[in-house]
Amino acid sequence: MDFKKIFIKDACPTKIGGQAVLEGIMMKGEDRTAVVVRRPDDSMYIHTEKLKPRGKAYRIPVLRGVIIFVDSLVTGIRTLMLSAELLESADYPEDEDAESPENADGAAEAEEDGRFTRWLTKHFGEKAPLTLALVSAVIISLAFTIGVFIIAPTWVVDLFGLWIKNDIVLNLIEGIFRIALFVLYILLVSRMKDIRTVFKFHGAEHQCIHCFEGGKELTPENCEQYDTLHPRCGTSFLMFVMVIALLLFSLLGWPNLIVRIASRLLLVPVIAGLSYELLRWAGSTDNLLVKILSVPGLLLQKITTLRPDRKQLAVAIAAMKGVLVPADTPVIDGVCDENGQLIPEEPETHEYSLETLLA
Repeated sequence: MDFKKIFIKDACPTKIGGQAVLEGIMMKGEDRTAVVVRRPDDSMYIHTEKLKPRGKAYRIPVLRGVIIFVDSLVTGIRTLMLSAELLESADYPEDEDAESPENADGAAEAEEDGRFTRWLTKHFGEKAPLTLALVSAVIISLAFTIGVFIIAPTWVVDLFGLWIKNDIVLNLIEGIFRIALFVLYILLVSRMKDIRTVFKFHGAEHQCIHCFEGGKELTPENCEQYDTLHPRCGTSFLMFVMVIALLLFSLLGWPNLIVRIASRLLLVPVIAGLSYELLRWAGSTDNLLVKILSVPGLLLQKITTLRPDRKQLAVAIAAMKGVLVPADTPVIDGVCDENGQLIPEEPETHEYSLETLLA
């Protein structure tokens, strides 16, 4: 790990962040987000949205971390859903087996889903289906995270209490087990082909941000000179969460299982807030202490980021340029070039033969 390539000297840190999505990248700037996906026909499609102005709560340390954590969770899932929609809107070759008997059940299920969607739209408005899907995804994600990474570790380690009576040791075992479980989960999903593609776009996002903060022109050739690891990455944030949780939980002793689960759930907002402040500090300085604290997260990024190709870097650059615009620039939606600018649609042309004109 070369810290000189990660904590770049004379770089100008920005608040621009991003997220890898399905076949693309989302960049978040000062006043808008830009999602760019690479579609099956090799074209790039961009969709930008304005951000709501931040309130006074975003200025309060720790509290702002909690708000941003929740907002990032909702925005992340919503952006993934949006990228899927942008890909589905592309022109795909017709499926020759679409009318086959084997697909009859799938067609029936699709019709049922269509009726349910129409019912939601009729009674609750056009945004109701998307809102329901988003809320469901957030609830499922939170339930999975809480169940697997908060409740399960303390429940499993509770068995060690039969032999170990030292509270600090029990909390240490729980914390290490939680981190090991999280790393194992990342390793398992990283073996999936689609996830590896996402990790390549994740690397492209980091290289593009490094290039911009380093003051270089945003080109694929310049971006690929930078490291795929970045100190302000959300992966590092999650590792900070794990480490801070270990330290805070150790201060609570080792009460009974119900009390431990309740205390851990109640401390989640505090841990998220402190982790955000630590991540923000890590992204704004390069002193030795920050480098040491950043090592666990950077090591995890070695799994969650991969070297992208130039086409993936071009997507990152288009998304970055999509947010580097004046505040009064209107939002856009459509096929774009490598500068994140819409490509005008070619007017339809009609050819007429002499026989057609005389008919």
